[in-house]
Amino acid sequence: MTSKTSSHPYFLNPQPSNFSYPLFVFLPGMDETGKELMYIQTQGLEAAFNVRCFVIPADDLTSWDEMTEELVYLIQKELAKLPLRQEVACCDTSPVYLCSESFGCCLALKVLEKFPQLFTKIILINSASSFHRVPWLNLGSLLFPYTPNLFYKISSLLSLPFLANLKQISPAASQALLKSTSSAPKETASQRLALMREFYIDEKKLSQITQPVLLIAGKNDRLLPSEDEAKRLSNIFPNSQLITLPHSGHACLVEKDVNLYQILSSVNFI
Repeated sequence: MTSKTSSHPYFLNPQPSNFSYPLFVFLPGMDETGKELMYIQTQGLEAAFNVRCFVIPADDLTSWDEMTEELVYLIQKELAKLPLRQEVACCDTSPVYLCSESFGCCLALKVLEKFPQLFTKIILINSASSFHRVPWLNLGSLLFPYTPNLFYKISSLLSLPFLANLKQISPAASQALLKSTSSAPKETASQRLALMREFYIDEKKLSQITQPVLLIAGKNDRLLPSEDEAKRLSNIFPNSQLITLPHSGHACLVEKDVNLYQILSSVNFI
């Protein structure tokens, strides 16, 4: 069911494949090494989708452009497996949902800038595209490489209250979240913080995307101004709708009362 870890990004299959369903590509947050977390975040989606989670190995320090190319390559490989694609070589016949959260939203926006035609519907959750506009996060990312290794390990525990409302997540989800935030080496975390600090997108190109875009934001996000960022993005995408989760934090997909499949169903996004 799962792929082997390699030196290149790969797709994790959290559930058995069902090629009769639309391909659902999930781009997780900055801590892509937290595979246990991905199972929780995508739980239930297998009822309507063929789910793939994009995993970047901890030792793979790729740039935005490299990640974009790797992701598109993997998507095209998945589409080539579909019986319909084997008979009719046309992208329009194979629905592809692109779903992302936090750091993954930055990658999603990069992919959409270059390959918008690949995707049928787009979901952006607590997008970290606002990172470079948050002064304390920018300063922290600049100082991060100079922090002692011991403090880096402790900081993973200290960051949990900023990532989620711990009262709204189960003990298993809390452990998975902690493992996710502490599993990446310091060098990897530093490089990905730098990527977010330097993130830039051509908003004019994004404004030409006509596919439906669903923006989801946790109103109680203590890490990023996700609600404000979702409103900003809604003004860029011409065919967008915005959902605010009134009691959710940044890592909203691991909260007990948040189920992505149910959200998509409630707004007829399936």
